[in-house]
Amino acid sequence: MALGCLLPAGRAALRARRGPGPALGRLPFCWSPGPSGPRDSRGCRGTRTTSPSFGFLFDIDGVLLRGRLVIPAAKKAFQKLTDAKGRFHVPVAFVTNAGNCSRENKAEELTEALGFKVSPEWVILSHSPLRLFHEFHGKCMLVCGQGPVEENAKALGFQHVVTIENVRKAFPLLDMVDQSRRPKVLPPPTTDFPTIEGIILLGEPVRWETCLQLIIDILLSNGNPGAELSTVPYPHLPILACNMDLLWMAEAKMPRFGHGTFLVCLENIYKKMTGKDLKYEALIGKPSTVTYRYAEHVIKQQMESRGWTTPLRQLYAVGDNPMADIYGANLYNRYLQAQGEVSITAMAPESKEHLDVQRDHSVSICSAESCQSILVCTGVYNPYGDMPVGRNESMLETVFHGHRDFHFDPSLVEASHVVHDVNDAVELVFQKEDWKNE
Repeated sequence: MALGCLLPAGRAALRARRGPGPALGRLPFCWSPGPSGPRDSRGCRGTRTTSPSFGFLFDIDGVLLRGRLVIPAAKKAFQKLTDAKGRFHVPVAFVTNAGNCSRENKAEELTEALGFKVSPEWVILSHSPLRLFHEFHGKCMLVCGQGPVEENAKALGFQHVVTIENVRKAFPLLDMVDQSRRPKVLPPPTTDFPTIEGIILLGEPVRWETCLQLIIDILLSNGNPGAELSTVPYPHLPILACNMDLLWMAEAKMPRFGHGTFLVCLENIYKKMTGKDLKYEALIGKPSTVTYRYAEHVIKQQMESRGWTTPLRQLYAVGDNPMADIYGANLYNRYLQAQGEVSITAMAPESKEHLDVQRDHSVSICSAESCQSILVCTGVYNPYGDMPVGRNESMLETVFHGHRDFHFDPSLVEASHVVHDVNDAVELVFQKEDWKNE
């Protein structure tokens, strides 16, 4: 199924709603630099200083990599962004919805792929902002995902962690789908298992049937798996979910299921069994605003470490997924335009749940003026896909791949710019900012 039908990003670029439009390039609706490149009067400020006032937020899958394969344009882009010693000419952060690994492992992967040293400090995973959720760090939390989930959770500050495998081994009668894993004899009842006080969903797990069953059991037993309550506890235990991507792009020609697909399953099973909506304490990762707030903090730290004193003015978020990268960047831009706000949402625009920016005093108040979204055509977004052709065609007839708790606001999925690949994105930004490496 072509994913271009989801969103009006290409249509927005074609109409050039945001001012003088760039020339159309190799692909439909995609900007491509000409010999001298387009000019945007808002970005041309004449003589520049050596300190940049802008920074890049790069998605990884579909922008820099396709699974384990490097997208060729990525190496070209970073030749422009780094000097001979591998140091950035302008501040850069890697913002990914991956969460089944550590920052160190992701930085090593990028180092090998891109050919220069990538510091873990520049990498923002979907779960990175969980460092700010101090009120849960001392509670007994069930963690679900794959890879070193226990180590990842503890590295984020969670002190008492229980894994899905811990629950399955303590209560073997709960995991019954795979007949080969059913116990041959009835085990003695478990009596010393700790009461679970919350759930962390770091990313898509491997055995979905096991994880869905045990998470539902824990919610319906109020944290005491194996117990049977006479009534459904509601509100249920707090859930912190990271990465809402329904789909992501690997080596295959078509997108693969992401953690958002797992969340769809969990939400609908819970609703079907209880008649009630599954609620989240927080949804973390793109497109949530708190992730972009955290990313700006990382950019500013990098600027300070390099001695770049010019205030951060502009962020450019480059991604391939309209419902994660573009929606999130535009949502954060909307927040930046409303500087009178004192808190930012960790969930949906219409949600009443807020994450106060003073959760962690090390995260300074935002200073960027705006955040522009740049959509590339090398990942999830398909510029050849079918899109609504008439202005009167109902958007309800299009496919919405965003999370249930994020309403479909067409203006939030329209990219500021659509380009062919990440190299074109870097050239576009350098031209807008009148930036030339010295």
